[in-house]
Amino acid sequence: MSRKTGFDVFSRRAFLRSAATFGAAAVAGQALAQTALDDILNAPRRGNWDDQFDAEASRTATAVVSNNPIFGSGSSGYLQQAIMDYQNIVSSGGWPTINTQQKLEMGVADPAVAQLRQRLIISGDLPRSAGTNGAFDSYVDGAVKRFQARHGLPSDGAVGEYTLKALNVPADTRLGQLQTNLVRLQAMSGDLGRRYVMVNIPAAYIEAVESGRVASRHTAIVGKIDRQSPVLNSKIYEVILNPYWTAPRSIIQKDIMPLMRKDPTYLSRNSIRLFDGNGGEVSPETVDWNAEKAPNLMFRQDPGKINAMSSTKINFHNEHQVYMHDTPQQGLFNKLMRFESSGCVRVQNVRDLSVWLLKDTLGWSRSQMESTIKSGVNTPIKLAEEVPVFFTYITAWSAKDRVVQFRDDIYQKDGATELALQTNYNQEGGQAVDSDLLPQ
Repeated sequence: MSRKTGFDVFSRRAFLRSAATFGAAAVAGQALAQTALDDILNAPRRGNWDDQFDAEASRTATAVVSNNPIFGSGSSGYLQQAIMDYQNIVSSGGWPTINTQQKLEMGVADPAVAQLRQRLIISGDLPRSAGTNGAFDSYVDGAVKRFQARHGLPSDGAVGEYTLKALNVPADTRLGQLQTNLVRLQAMSGDLGRRYVMVNIPAAYIEAVESGRVASRHTAIVGKIDRQSPVLNSKIYEVILNPYWTAPRSIIQKDIMPLMRKDPTYLSRNSIRLFDGNGGEVSPETVDWNAEKAPNLMFRQDPGKINAMSSTKINFHNEHQVYMHDTPQQGLFNKLMRFESSGCVRVQNVRDLSVWLLKDTLGWSRSQMESTIKSGVNTPIKLAEEVPVFFTYITAWSAKDRVVQFRDDIYQKDGATELALQTNYNQEGGQAVDSDLLPQ
């Protein structure tokens, strides 16, 4: 279902051609680069990175999260500034590789902690005044949490497998990632509308943006690498409360047929009914479930708590037949790897997003929406004004808070193997295509 766009494929030459005005500034940044670490740390360009440091876990992680949208005003300029900072880092030799076989956490004393301190100082996560000794203290704990928050990792302060891999991505690779994403951001320049929804696929989260600020941010589950969520621009036109779910042909053939052979009550237990081409209901007992091909019938699940889309479906115009929706499996939002769907996007706290979408649609207050969901009646609602939605692929960005964010290149579009760190994690024991929506 995925489709390559003009900015999915990127080369360094294309970057230099498309960012001619930035090129001069970048060259100037390289010319000013110093070889001493102190000069990097004290450069005025660093802005308030070090000022934002705090050793307390909650405040450290919170400092990385803001209501500045990825596509906010001046986002390209902020990313250009980050590129200049990283050019200085690369020109000065980058940062050290952390060599350790043990988990680094509070209380550990090890030579690798000295490497970790230097690494975090260079990237602006740890103040230079903290020093480079081998003790993992509260300052290092806070800096690691800040680094983890900037890279979309759980902010637990411990350097385990995934945090170590992210720390050891070379500085020049991160610079290339920033340059790649500058082109993507520039492709999204212009007026996106007073209100819009942005789905950032690599970050697996959603921003509802209004008047240049993030009104709400939602954790998401997006498509796996072999069934990618597409990059697209569209408009949300409808919210459906208590939606029906219609099984795709692939699920019927690969999953439901074998399940019915094992358990003839599967359809009735999951409130899935069969309909012929004239809309007439067909009894499951009349179907030969041992046949090689699935029957030419519609398999439709009634609304309800066990419905594959649970309470809500959000429709927008697109040729890929994807949509956003709720899920009865809320525990999935707590996973580190949230790249498990078949292209559609599951939304945590989807009712909050629905309330925001329907705020200009007469008669749809939060209480009315909740009452309708409780009734279980299928209710399509047309938005009074369609809201733009953008499915994007941004793996690196920086807003006016000057915090540089990185995410894994889950679909391997950035051209560096080190950036696709965890793409095989959620492929182990994966389900059949489309079966993520299959009622259990």
